[in-house]
Amino acid sequence: MESIKLYRKRFIPDEIIFLKDDIILQADEDKIITKWNVLKPRGDFVCGFSYYYLKKGYKISKFMDKNGNLVYYYCDIIDIYFDKNEKSYIFADLLADVIVYKNGSVKVVDLAEIAEALDKNLITQELAKKALRILDELLNTIYDSGIENLLCSEMRAGE
Repeated sequence: MESIKLYRKRFIPDEIIFLKDDIILQADEDKIITKWNVLKPRGDFVCGFSYYYLKKGYKISKFMDKNGNLVYYYCDIIDIYFDKNEKSYIFADLLADVIVYKNGSVKVVDLAEIAEALDKNLITQELAKKALRILDELLNTIYDSGIENLLCSEMRAGE
C-alpha cells in the first residue's frame, strides 16, 4: 500500500482526529498494523500497537506502560471508510469496547453509549446493529480461543 493517512472518528464526543504520529508497520487489504504514542499524557499507559482488522470491523490495541509492559488489550468495534482519492482511512468508533486484562479476564464496556448515540441520533440503527454483531463475533472468538490468536507478532513481543 502506498502512503496512507489514518483518522479516528468518535461520535461521543463528536470529533475526527488525524493520527499523524502513528507509524504504519504493515498495511494491506486485510490489515493495518501501527505503533503509536498516546495523544494526551496518561498515567496508566504511554504507547502501544494497534491491529486494524479491515474486513472484520474491529481494532485490537496493546496498551503498554512506560517500561514497555502490557497494561491490557483494548478492542474497539469500528466502521471503516476508505477514500481512494485521498488514500485515507477513517475508523469510526462504534462505541462498544472490550478490554482483555493480563490475567485473561474480559470486560465489555460502553454499551450504554450505543443507546445514548441512538437517542441523540448520532448513529443509525444500522450502525448500532452492526456494532452489536461485530461485538458478538469478537467476544465469541476471544471466549473460544483467547486473545492471543488475534495478535500480530509486534503485539506478542515482550510478554
